[in-house]
Amino acid sequence: MQKKDLRGWWDEKVQDKYIEIGSDRICDCPKTHISCISPKEWMYNQIGVWSFKYEDRDIRKKDIHPATFPIEMARRVIEQFSHKGELILDPFVGSGTTLVAAKDLQRNAIGFDLKPEYIELCKNRIAQIDFESILSDIKQIPILEDARNAAQYIAPRTVKLVFTSPPYANILNRKRKNKSRRGDLRYNEQFNKIEQYSQDPRDLGTMEAPVFENAIFEIFSNIKPLIKYKGHCIINITDAWIENKRVPLHINVVNAMIKAGYELRNTIIWDRRNIVNNIGIFGYPSNYITMGTTFEYILDFWNPDR
Repeated sequence: MQKKDLRGWWDEKVQDKYIEIGSDRICDCPKTHISCISPKEWMYNQIGVWSFKYEDRDIRKKDIHPATFPIEMARRVIEQFSHKGELILDPFVGSGTTLVAAKDLQRNAIGFDLKPEYIELCKNRIAQIDFESILSDIKQIPILEDARNAAQYIAPRTVKLVFTSPPYANILNRKRKNKSRRGDLRYNEQFNKIEQYSQDPRDLGTMEAPVFENAIFEIFSNIKPLIKYKGHCIINITDAWIENKRVPLHINVVNAMIKAGYELRNTIIWDRRNIVNNIGIFGYPSNYITMGTTFEYILDFWNPDR
């Protein structure tokens, strides 16, 4: 297959031609190292509970994007599992946080999304970064496309790391009740609003858990041939609380990924307590429920060498 012509690469959609983008490391690290980080940073990351802070460049307004993660989280994952110059993939790129972190860290990156508004948002965020790579071929490319078609754009065995936070099934596809907020704080601008990304039937955010699991299986089965052997795939997910029932979406993700041929390597907890304020009492005094807003999962899979 031929490579894609980079003229107008922000919006191109030429079937059966690969995007022209680098995937080889540009650092001097030993070949056996999976990343450029120091022993001290490695030891720090071994602790399986991570926390992050938002910065000024992070998007926090729900009317721009209803569910974002901090740049710091993307940065930490990318630093742990890749080298400078290698290729990062985010199949649900959303507001473009993964691409922003990739540019900060001199990694090539491609992201897919179904919404034109999010692709434009990605472009704008990347363009606002003052840092310019010494090597002109380091690129971050958002593409308006279904992630199921990623193999039409990316050459096999070129992706070192997949990092993404997919839509959490149909959590947002219902009127928000803000039950975790205290008193009058419950009745904010989000109350009774549906914050779902879209109603596109391809959107994982419209799906009940079993259908969501099947979609994760389909998408990541198609992505697997793109990932280098022992390349990692990191998925941020949370569980849902819907109609007084726990919906363990992280188990759906694990089941789907193992079925697709990945191996689960590590489970990391994202401790969100430092960014969650004014939590109300939930379930007291008769129904004990852990607050899902205070933690999420960061699941680490890899593409096994076989």
